[in-house]
Amino acid sequence: MSDLISTKSYMLRAIHEWCVDSGLTPHLLVAVNSLTRVPMGYVKKGEIVLNLNYAATKDLHMDNEAVVFSARFGGVSQNIYVPMSAIKGIFARENGQGMFFEIGEEAPKSAQAVEAVPASDSASEATKKINTKKPTLTIVK
Repeated sequence: MSDLISTKSYMLRAIHEWCVDSGLTPHLLVAVNSLTRVPMGYVKKGEIVLNLNYAATKDLHMDNEAVVFSARFGGVSQNIYVPMSAIKGIFARENGQGMFFEIGEEAPKSAQAVEAVPASDSASEATKKINTKKPTLTIVK
């Protein structure tokens, strides 16, 4: 069989679209590593939660390799780069529903498998992280 493409990026885009279509706010849970470009001042315990709502991002692009956009943190525009290997999950801020992924040793692209963790198990943890006064993206006019 030919090399298969990971399903992670497709599931990520689908959950993002579902959140937006449902009027919910999509949030990305990221395990920060040497490949991620995020504002380190907002990283807690090696993780950061990013608001992926179109109103909070500029030039949002999600492909099979990474999520790229720019956003304001503390009024300063930052370019964000998150490789697929660093994404732990995507969920709706309002209800915690979404999809969470296991982060481990990255396999070569051809053998990479994505295991989804049931949203009900990890959603409450992710929602608690959001509700503990994390920095948020806001529109500055």
